[in-house]
Amino acid sequence: MKGSTSTSAHSDTSTRSDSSTRSDASVIVAGAGPTGLLLAGDLAAAGIPVTVLEKRPAKVSNLTRAFGVHARTLEQLDARGLADELVETGRRIKEIRLFDGLALDLTGLNSRFAFLLSTPQFEVEKLLRRRAAAHHVTFRHGTEVTGVRQDTSGVEVAVRHEDGTTGTLRAAYLVGADGVHSTVRGAIGRSFPGRSVISSIVLADVRLSGEPDPTAAVNGSKDAFAFVIPFGDGYWRVGGWNRERADIPDSAPASLDELKDITRRAFGSDFGMHDARWISRFHSDERQVRSYRTGRVFLAGDAAHTHSPAGGQGMNTGLQDAANLSWKLAAVLRGRSPESLLDTYQSERHPVGRAVLRSSGAIVRLAMAHNTAQYALRSVVTALLKRVRRVREKALGQITGVGYAYAAPRGAHPLVGHRAPDIALAEGSAGTRLHESLRAGEFVLVTPAELTVDEKGEHGRPVHAIPVHWASERRTSLLVRPDGYVAWAQENARPEQVRAALAEWTGA
Repeated sequence: MKGSTSTSAHSDTSTRSDSSTRSDASVIVAGAGPTGLLLAGDLAAAGIPVTVLEKRPAKVSNLTRAFGVHARTLEQLDARGLADELVETGRRIKEIRLFDGLALDLTGLNSRFAFLLSTPQFEVEKLLRRRAAAHHVTFRHGTEVTGVRQDTSGVEVAVRHEDGTTGTLRAAYLVGADGVHSTVRGAIGRSFPGRSVISSIVLADVRLSGEPDPTAAVNGSKDAFAFVIPFGDGYWRVGGWNRERADIPDSAPASLDELKDITRRAFGSDFGMHDARWISRFHSDERQVRSYRTGRVFLAGDAAHTHSPAGGQGMNTGLQDAANLSWKLAAVLRGRSPESLLDTYQSERHPVGRAVLRSSGAIVRLAMAHNTAQYALRSVVTALLKRVRRVREKALGQITGVGYAYAAPRGAHPLVGHRAPDIALAEGSAGTRLHESLRAGEFVLVTPAELTVDEKGEHGRPVHAIPVHWASERRTSLLVRPDGYVAWAQENARPEQVRAALAEWTGA
């Protein structure tokens, strides 16, 4: 085996070097799933050199567990010019049906994407990979992380290639987006506290002879629960669990007959399922790392949190992690923000991850109700969701992601920390919608038409924000972060107030 040598993030020590790459301004991303691909594409679009390390070969698999893209994720993809193309690959689901006849209507969401998009994860990956490649992300497939060492100026990553050769790569920061069994997480000594919640879940993509209504449905009985969701390509994602077979190990083969039995127990029908294109067995954990940041190393997606598949929030939460972290890393590496900005990744995303664990866990536990007390609790929750609009809206906000907000400083405007909807803008070069303006990857300043500010911020330092105006007569000025959340807001703002906000957020 070849010995290890140190090089920059765009170098592969066993095959090549690139002396033009500055390791002190680059990022290594471990994992080429959706989370890693979105993060890498964002950084590369901002001019940051990025190398993606992926243990799997380059061929994209069409076997995937993730299947749903929620409204907030589609908004993030829209802000990158990808959403409309992705929507064409799947099926729009406007209602989620849960136990006891509970139906959650998605059409009332304040979003351009008031639906759940049912599409395989590999469709998401294809779009994000194409974007990353277009911005010159360097991919190293068949490359496994074997160790991590960091110092005050960067991170050194030891790798092993599929041909057995080894090497090291160096960058300013490392992001572990390498899944539940994250090597990066283990290399930095982070535990993954939590527990296994459900064992022996059977999952498959099948065709159905007797199709149910074209909705996402979850149901349970005393001894089983199951979910059914259409893909739009003739196949349906069906998964379920049987209490009587809960001790079967993941390694045991799963069969279509077993899945039919589960769905009959949960729904009263197996819908004539046949022609499975794949079928597998797995278990579901609820775990979350205590800190998403360890020095110059960050964890994102399933490497930071994992939970039950109920609600289809896993991939979506990881993509939101990436959207939150990418602009912060870019701002720090471009010298626009202090390094302390990176600490807000933990303070903003860890609470969201914890909330997702709780909400997805609540759904699956209520679906698995099997005694009098649990049935009574499920009845109470169902009644509240059906009858109390505020409770229903909060549940929808959590499932779809549009309801999450980040903590704001005391005394801040009520909009600060909240997601900015796709605001209609006056005609201009940046587009007529907020999401179009965000495609440049910069802050967007939304003001009334008559309010203009100097292009230079405090002390003549340049500011980095795209100025746009409301299409309406609204008097609020907003500074929207690249991830679509409000950084600053003020009613009837004066130019000096806007300049101060720009200097604080974009004029380092």
